[in-house]
Amino acid sequence: MPDALTYIEQHLDRFRSELYDFLRIPSVSAKAEHDDDTRGAAVWLADRLADAGLQAEVVDTAGHPIVLGEWRGAGPDAPTVLIYGHYDVQPPEPLDRWTSPPFEATEREGRIYARGSADDKGQLYMHVKALEACLQDGASLPINVVVLAEGEEEVGSPNLVPFVKDHAERLACDVVLISDTGMYAEGLPALLFSLRGLAYFEVNVHGAKSDLHSGEYGGAVTNPANALARIVASLHDADGRVAIDGFYDDVVEWDRETRDQIASLPHSDEEFARELDVPALTGERGFGTLERLWIRPTCDVCGVLSGYTGEGAKTVLPNHAMAKVSFRLVPDQRPDRVRELFEAHVRRVAPPGVDVEIRELHGGRPWKASLGGPAFEAAADALEEAFGTRPVPMGGGGSIPIVVDFEEQLGATALLVGFSLPGCNMHAPDEWLSVENFEKGIGALARLYEKLG
Repeated sequence: MPDALTYIEQHLDRFRSELYDFLRIPSVSAKAEHDDDTRGAAVWLADRLADAGLQAEVVDTAGHPIVLGEWRGAGPDAPTVLIYGHYDVQPPEPLDRWTSPPFEATEREGRIYARGSADDKGQLYMHVKALEACLQDGASLPINVVVLAEGEEEVGSPNLVPFVKDHAERLACDVVLISDTGMYAEGLPALLFSLRGLAYFEVNVHGAKSDLHSGEYGGAVTNPANALARIVASLHDADGRVAIDGFYDDVVEWDRETRDQIASLPHSDEEFARELDVPALTGERGFGTLERLWIRPTCDVCGVLSGYTGEGAKTVLPNHAMAKVSFRLVPDQRPDRVRELFEAHVRRVAPPGVDVEIRELHGGRPWKASLGGPAFEAAADALEEAFGTRPVPMGGGGSIPIVVDFEEQLGATALLVGFSLPGCNMHAPDEWLSVENFEKGIGALARLYEKLG
């Protein structure tokens, strides 16, 4: 282990330079125009895994390819760790909000700015470099390693679950290690005990066959924009709760110990609001901000489109209105059940005179872990050694749907160890990753591999 840590320190400049090359590949999985770039990123990553000492290959799927890297030098009796990440990234728009081009990889004031720096290329590449350090010059690890990197996480991972099922024997492992999350604060690492699930829908409200003159037809027909506004306004009550019948029926109440741990974390609502530049924090009454972010379900309108939005006035009744609505779910809610409840609610509150169509876009189940066990303790020790501070338990407000599938299909323990920081602008302009966390994170992961043996 001292040799690996020394190797890391001696090669940090090269590690960062290689990461910049990775970040400059615009592997935007959602856009067909970037299909070649996405495959190029897969090939580039496989080459770097091979350079690190793993057997690597690019495996085709019905969509973007999966990259597999394997090192099984510890022998059949040693534990196996599967490292999961993704090399695809979100679209960079709006481009005019970036201080520097999203695929230029620019370092400023101790931060690496680029699309994918935090989510997830930067964190995935930490594993590649930690493995290189541990395996350099014929060295070995006490664990077998499988690296699985997909290129479709940002579009819902449509081909990953079938791949895991079809290759369950090859992917068999004791621990699934994921670095697609973050630290609680700068200098304060965290281990995740939960992730929220997701149910995401598009609601389309259709009226007349074309837009109508608001003077000649207003008052005689239902305006789809008004109908959609009624639907959206009905989704919450005055206490901030989701006002859909049955929505909370499957919500598991968290134990007092977990809620006390959350309450003990350093947090200021005033500072949080100031960082977000909002006048106040809101949400479900009766729960603190961190509880609302981590262990309570939510409903949010993510986008609305209807009518005339150009310069000046146009007196028109739009013939169509659309909203994108997402639900973040907690144990034991299921996306299919939420769809049933949501659809019933929308059809109940929609006014006559319009047709309503609901389309499901994405879904994923929530995940909950036990704060204990050998893998958890190994990660806590490794993070403490690297950062000088014992990690805190933290919930995750976002979703990584494959975590549940990994545990069910492979019978493994999921361990989420992330290195991004609050405010890193994942999915937004000026996404960034801390240089210090990139460097210390590589050392933390090298330590963790040893401790998982």
